[in-house]
Amino acid sequence: MLTKTILALAISGMFATASCAPAFAQDASAAPAPAAANHKLNVELNALAPSQKGCMMTFVAENDMAAPINKISFELAFFNDKNAVDRVTVLDFRDLPLGKKRVRQFDMPGVKCETVSRIIINDTPVCDGPAAGECKAALTTRSQTSVPFEG
Repeated sequence: MLTKTILALAISGMFATASCAPAFAQDASAAPAPAAANHKLNVELNALAPSQKGCMMTFVAENDMAAPINKISFELAFFNDKNAVDRVTVLDFRDLPLGKKRVRQFDMPGVKCETVSRIIINDTPVCDGPAAGECKAALTTRSQTSVPFEG
């Protein structure tokens, strides 16, 4: 009789534990994302305009990361109207203070705006301020033009 009672208690304990497991799993999935996941480095292709040298490209950048960026550069690949890489170049965006938007313009000699079909940020070779790799990981891009801009 005592064995049956102990066995019944053990089995009921296992069922009670098993019925709590989904609740624990649900609580874990409902936990808020870490604050670092919300940190972003936003870079927008704002405009392309023909210039005497070639094509004036205007970018708007905003640092919503956890630290100011003292100096940052982006390696960009420009695709032509045949969807082939026309050139790869590094653009110096200088500093990006925390929570501030900065407009940066670059006159690209020999580039015709109308032939640019896409721009991709390949890398962030310089990112002074945040920990190594954080700038590239936090990068988000968008375009206000008809030219796709990818990170």
